[in-house]
Amino acid sequence: MPRKKASNPEDLLTHNLIIRVTEATFNRLDKIRKESKNPSIAEVARKVLSGKQIRLFYYDVSLNPIMEELALIRKELRAIGININQITRSFNQDKAGMHQGFYVLKVAEQYQKVDERVERLLTVISQLAEKWLQK
Repeated sequence: MPRKKASNPEDLLTHNLIIRVTEATFNRLDKIRKESKNPSIAEVARKVLSGKQIRLFYYDVSLNPIMEELALIRKELRAIGININQITRSFNQDKAGMHQGFYVLKVAEQYQKVDERVERLLTVISQLAEKWLQK
């Protein structure tokens, strides 16, 4: 199957350049490649030579515990929501209505857990805001 023709022939990479660089220059280009998420050092070199902007992405390791905490809270809230749905289904299937009070108490317990998780979530978010909004 033939390759699609380029819509703009001026954008085609038609000329080969073979260059040699020092170890330090190569390492610097490789560091830029890793931080910018470019696929290759050649791509970084093309952007440098053409004067295009290179966006660097920095990974803040200090946010790992906060992100893990947020993921855990999300998982817990999802589990509580599933429990509430199951209790509600049981409540609605109880034709005699003998155990409806029991189901109401169970749902109240689950909503109490939701309240605790939301409080913890607000605490984590305020810590995150303090870190991001530093002056």
